[in-house]
Amino acid sequence: MADNPAEDDMGSLLRPPVIRSAFGVLDRSLFSKTVNLAAAAVADKKNISAWRQKLQRDNALLALERIPGVVPHPDQVLASQGTKCLLLDPKIKAEVPETWTTVIQDGVASQEIGVVPYDLSLDYDYWSYEDVMKSLLPPDLRDEHDGIPGGFNQAGHVAHMNLKEAFLPYKSLIAEVLIDKNLAIKTVINKVTNVGTESEFRTFAYEVLAGPDDLNVEARENDCLFKFDYSKVYWNSKLEGEHRRLINIFQPGEVVCDVMAGIGPFAVPAGKKGVFVWANDYNPESYRYLSENIKRNKVEQYVRPFNQDGRTFIKEAADLVYAASMKGEHAVSGPNRREKRSRHPNSSAADKSTPVPGPKRTPIPPTISHFVMNLPASAITFLAHFRGLYAGREQLFVPHTGTKLPIVHVHCFAPKADGDASLNEVRERISAEIGVDLKLGEAENDKEVSVLEVRNVAPNKRMFCASFTVPPEVAFAART
Repeated sequence: MADNPAEDDMGSLLRPPVIRSAFGVLDRSLFSKTVNLAAAAVADKKNISAWRQKLQRDNALLALERIPGVVPHPDQVLASQGTKCLLLDPKIKAEVPETWTTVIQDGVASQEIGVVPYDLSLDYDYWSYEDVMKSLLPPDLRDEHDGIPGGFNQAGHVAHMNLKEAFLPYKSLIAEVLIDKNLAIKTVINKVTNVGTESEFRTFAYEVLAGPDDLNVEARENDCLFKFDYSKVYWNSKLEGEHRRLINIFQPGEVVCDVMAGIGPFAVPAGKKGVFVWANDYNPESYRYLSENIKRNKVEQYVRPFNQDGRTFIKEAADLVYAASMKGEHAVSGPNRREKRSRHPNSSAADKSTPVPGPKRTPIPPTISHFVMNLPASAITFLAHFRGLYAGREQLFVPHTGTKLPIVHVHCFAPKADGDASLNEVRERISAEIGVDLKLGEAENDKEVSVLEVRNVAPNKRMFCASFTVPPEVAFAART
């Protein structure tokens, strides 16, 4: 069943059988294969390790992932006596001594090892997802569409695929193999609309390709547990690194305004490190799960959920934070785990003379340090609403205090382009929305914007995060 049975190199020898089955039909039994190898039978089992090292240095061992290098002797009687074998490279033939290396020949001559035939049996469970799909999908289909469809967004037990039209006839087959080869995956779905265009809440229509239609999931990210109905909210596991990057920028005791917070992938971990977060999402379902995840991760003192239009929430958040600070609102925290352990009576490091520290009060500052706007399809269009953010409150910022105006982190899409063309397109769009000409540079510098590529979304589409400090003429402009 091989495309080219004459091939006898290692690549083809250890490749699964090529199967061109009917669409959607997976016969796992067809993936069984026997590979004829040679093995070095070690006379004294105490010498297994030494011979393994010798043959490894000699490049004579089988180099194949997920296959044990040491196996019982193929003769059952010898195997019952504890005789072990080392699997040899396919170029070494038991019946052809001319293929044996000098090390093997010397070992046979000294009767320390013997070279015997060994039939290695491989079945469906051995092959990876990529191996199986290469066997099932026609080569011309793979070549035309950049290989096999392997990428997916995972939310708990759900794998969310976005299959190209050419692969749709094989969709059930693809999903079935994906579940077989990923123990954590129980359900596979395929998107049938574009996120962000058909739904203002970034949800999407989907079809279940395999497994139960159960999208109530649990996901862990940045040391936090999130529970949600994946069909009702937005979640993208591929953004975990971007979430972590910004969370690492935020400092304990600062205030962050998350304008499009979703279920809390920025807000909840930030709250866990002692950052105050005013977290908002326009989707009522996202707001519900955001509120639950705040409680689930015990960050109620730091993270406050809201369900508003992000355009109006931008200035309202600034007002609410200021009001909370003027009222003296604060978070209270006790000793951390390390401090508690060090002062436990049974601890050898306990210092009885040092009193246990009392609760620590962290006041809410009067100003917001960072705004996060992770709605790439349209977040830039919200930037005009920063005009008048701190109208009449110039005294809160430099030069009157040491506090700088907030930094905005806005996510967006832009076409792939050469050089700085994509970065300049993002810069120009931001400049047009806020009415101030920015240049590429550092976010902390006046009238500069830093544009960072986050990920490839499609062959000609990129996601970026642009960060800039709100210009004074925008922040202190009169509100309309």
